[in-house]
Amino acid sequence: MQRCERNERNEERLTRASYYPTTVVRAGASPPLKGAHRADVCVVGGGLTGLSAAIALAQSGLRVALLEAHEVGWGASGRNGGQALVGLACDMDVVALQLGRDAARRIWDMTVDAIALIQERRRDFAIDCEWQDGHITAAIGAAKTRALHAGCAVLARDYGYDRMQPIAPGAMRQWVDSPRYAGGAYDPYSGHLNPLKYTLGLARAATALGVAIHEGSRALRIAHGREPVVHLADGQVHCTAVLLAGNVYLGALAPRLAARIMPVGTFIGASVPLAAARARALVPSRAAVCDTQFVLDYFRLAADDRLVFGGRVSYSRRPPSDLAAAMRGRMLAVFPQLADVALEYAWGGYVDITMNRAPDFGRLDANVYYLQGFSGHGLALSGLAGVVAAEAIAGDAGRFDLFARLSHRPFPGGPLLRTPALVLGMLWYRLRDIVG
Repeated sequence: MQRCERNERNEERLTRASYYPTTVVRAGASPPLKGAHRADVCVVGGGLTGLSAAIALAQSGLRVALLEAHEVGWGASGRNGGQALVGLACDMDVVALQLGRDAARRIWDMTVDAIALIQERRRDFAIDCEWQDGHITAAIGAAKTRALHAGCAVLARDYGYDRMQPIAPGAMRQWVDSPRYAGGAYDPYSGHLNPLKYTLGLARAATALGVAIHEGSRALRIAHGREPVVHLADGQVHCTAVLLAGNVYLGALAPRLAARIMPVGTFIGASVPLAAARARALVPSRAAVCDTQFVLDYFRLAADDRLVFGGRVSYSRRPPSDLAAAMRGRMLAVFPQLADVALEYAWGGYVDITMNRAPDFGRLDANVYYLQGFSGHGLALSGLAGVVAAEAIAGDAGRFDLFARLSHRPFPGGPLLRTPALVLGMLWYRLRDIVG
């Protein structure tokens, strides 16, 4: 519990300078839960995963209580890079080796469905979240360009996904005006959005459907049984099923899950608004962009023509001493023509990663479900995950159990040594990025 609270204090400090809260007007806070309450399902976590599940559960006619320790969208859901992409954080071969090609194809298709779900909910709930079509994967060097193009062919052949358009080296500057990239691939189906606007839009939709959202309501303990009881400091929720969607912030609520994920610090900066023509010249299609490095850079143009630029990670959980300078340095390595452009915002926070970067969905008990391990690739997938968990709770566990078949190993080293061990392991991947 102490480690969880320490992580949250660090994140509170890192997120104060986020750009996204300046783009929204929050409604009044939902009241904390006090006293004894009854619901069909108690959802723990007020981010994209929990809200998506709550919407689907309410649409199926179930009574839902959603508990959020802080405020809706406080964690990664409200301050991420805004890139909504098909696929998983891991290569699909990780899935195919465990489950076989047919099951991997079904999981891939669900990641495509995850993008369609965003579009459906934007339309059905009138969520203005600055959606922009398109995503570019950018490769550094000829070898990584060839590997990227080969991967596009594999997606078309084995997964039926033929939308990826290879970008030849000679044409790359027409897509991203940077000397850093040798080639790329364009996906018109993926895209990007303002994540806090989208998250708050889902919260409004959930409330309209009858979901009881309680902010400032930290779940402390679950009494397992035929009818679980979720205990808070000043109240309880009696229910028939629980869904844990708190990722790295569950703490002592689910200690069995803690060893299966690692909190990793991620960092983002937002420039001052650029002149429209200057912004358009950087990425003429306005698509989101990420590169192929293990420690990758990713960026997009926001609706007001700021460059939102993400990169760096901290496996030791320590942010750079001067975050704005560190992020600006990464931005200039990609776009040296922005040497006169300042970063107005720089922030960070934690995401949860698994050992193999595959998502970790499962049950702690017959009626206690969990969703975690999106590994930095969860903006789209988290919504679909909430839906498949809601299906399982309502009695159709087919899609949920397909994900649950993925096996996961705990991080080595135990509570004291697993972070240093991860730091050392990641040095190897950083060296591989450098040498190509």
